[in-house]
Amino acid sequence: MAVLLLALPAHSLAAAPLVAVDVGHGIQDGGAISARGRHEFEFNREFAGRLADTLRQHDLGVREVNFDGRIASLPARPEAAAGSDFFISIHHDSIGEAWLLPWEWEGQPQTHTEVKRGYGIFVSAQNPDLATSLRCASTIGALLRRAGFEPSTWHARKHVAADAPNGVWYYDNLVVLYRTTLPAVLFEAGVIKHKEEEMELRDPERQARMADTVATGIAACLFVRDVPPTTGVQGGK
Repeated sequence: MAVLLLALPAHSLAAAPLVAVDVGHGIQDGGAISARGRHEFEFNREFAGRLADTLRQHDLGVREVNFDGRIASLPARPEAAAGSDFFISIHHDSIGEAWLLPWEWEGQPQTHTEVKRGYGIFVSAQNPDLATSLRCASTIGALLRRAGFEPSTWHARKHVAADAPNGVWYYDNLVVLYRTTLPAVLFEAGVIKHKEEEMELRDPERQARMADTVATGIAACLFVRDVPPTTGVQGGK
């Protein structure tokens, strides 16, 4: 798949694109539990905050969705993003019970995995602007790989590949991806049930580097959305 990596300055456009950044899960549903007992929502909110700040540094507008964790309804999230140009929902990944191992952290029994790690990017074939969703997902994934981040291959077990080398998969029934009028992706930053990756995901410098890479990918995709799809370079390393 051809991936656009060309970023044009925002001032060359009449108005900068507006990106809705959604924090996955919330106060009522904290999401997955990490290898050290931390709720996914805390990881999501932390990274979403860094991404929002970085998007602004890239001269993109930002609409914050569910940063306080109080939007319990899934359809309400894309509704809150209405009027934006792009929607990205931030999550962190886990794994099925069959692949979990017991261990102890700070005197408390916990579980972890050794077989799954890496980021994942999801799109829905039911999204009303699938072409833009795919282009942005592949651009983000290609830049993440070039920055040294590794996509998880685990998703091939149950998802159809949209752009497997860059970590992009179809997940058609995700409400936040198809109950919207916007191009949209769901981004799993990594696997919090993996002991080593959990600590990497909590590292501020790594968070900043990943946020800058994702923001660059979104900017590149949105600023060149009217350029013919043959422009750009291939997404492999």
